[in-house]
Amino acid sequence: QAVVDFEQLGEHAAAFQGHDVGFCCLGTTRAKAGADGFVRVDRDYVAQAAELARAGGCKHFVLQSSRGANARSHFLYLRVKGEVENLVQAVGFDHCTIFRPGVLLCKRQESRPMEWIAQQFFGAVAWVFPTANSVPVETVARAMVACVLQPGEKKVEVLENRAIHELGKA
Repeated sequence: QAVVDFEQLGEHAAAFQGHDVGFCCLGTTRAKAGADGFVRVDRDYVAQAAELARAGGCKHFVLQSSRGANARSHFLYLRVKGEVENLVQAVGFDHCTIFRPGVLLCKRQESRPMEWIAQQFFGAVAWVFPTANSVPVETVARAMVACVLQPGEKKVEVLENRAIHELGKA
């Protein structure tokens, strides 16, 4: 495990050397980092980490994005997620898997009232429609490992919420 300064990520290129697979779940919130900080973390840091990973020999990059990611979206969150998906794909990994989960169901130490309300609502919906709009973070993690152990045949594979549920059961 290496601790890096994302503001000086290029100085930590050695931490990205010699890995066949890279997993990226980096992200923040606009409320926590502001609009510029959100873009810097969720797009710029992720894109730079992907470039360093590829230069270091990474062949398969697994990116956690978001349901609805679209580089042409009018919504900052979805636009940034779509932009970073495009940037990561352009790096040229042998294989790139993009996860687009719905609402992530998890317990957080920090208080995010609106997210908590969404989790309660989607957690209740999940009892009736388990793969519709949300996914437990443990399921995402299992699916990420499974996609590396059993990679698809496509160079770029995008997994939406339902596919994440299915792969996470494997």
